[in-house]
Amino acid sequence: MEAWITDQKELQPVILLVDDNEEILDYLAADLKIHYTVLTARDGREACTILDAELVQLIISDVMMPNMDGFEFCEKIKSSVEYSHIPLILLTAKDTLQSKIQGLKTGADAYIEKPFSLEHLYAQMENLLEGRARLKTFYARSPMAHISSMAYSKMDMEFLEALHALIVRNLDDPNLDVELLAQGMNMSRPTLYRKIKSISGLAPYDIINLTRLKKAAALIGEGNHRINEVAELVGYSSSSQFKRNFLKQFKMAPSEYIEKVSGTFNKHKDT
Repeated sequence: MEAWITDQKELQPVILLVDDNEEILDYLAADLKIHYTVLTARDGREACTILDAELVQLIISDVMMPNMDGFEFCEKIKSSVEYSHIPLILLTAKDTLQSKIQGLKTGADAYIEKPFSLEHLYAQMENLLEGRARLKTFYARSPMAHISSMAYSKMDMEFLEALHALIVRNLDDPNLDVELLAQGMNMSRPTLYRKIKSISGLAPYDIINLTRLKKAAALIGEGNHRINEVAELVGYSSSSQFKRNFLKQFKMAPSEYIEKVSGTFNKHKDT
């Protein structure tokens, strides 16, 4: 039973709460811990330190804080390639239109005025988390979905496209690994891991393998190669391993995908 509880905890989204008011921080943390893994910080600077070490799926931040307020913190997060993908909700006692505009201009994904209901906060959180989860699932399960389909911002789009291009350039290298990716992306290995894991739900190795499989799907769609040739072109030394991975990822064998693509082509041809 204890192991099951630990596993469940590990599956919960990690939420970072940022507020200098101890009472509000403790109140929110106590309630959110029922459904999420919760980390806490007293200001933007402390929150940045936590983000450098932890994999966070969503941030909830107060606006009025010492050292680094919510607006400054939000702007820093949304202008940083390492963290720009993390959805951020701003909480504020300011109810002026100018304050709302400032919050949205800094890149906040949602803006909630105090006092607020927990039901409203939960609805905003679930909307942001579920939206990103749908994109991750679509990318992982659809053979033709491009990696940039997971992007929520221009910065994320540029990061994902650069990552994709780097992997594609090295697809025929069976030794392609996270070390090569980190060097090519000019990021430390831990930072790259957190970025890829957070934005896609996948480890760098899984992204590499998925890119191989999606490239294979594109080659299969062209109809100019046999399956064993496709496997070799995308870096597989074994066609049987390629077939197993393709089936596991897309829930269909390469031969089934050929029939699906051919059927779609013939359908369009007849119309």
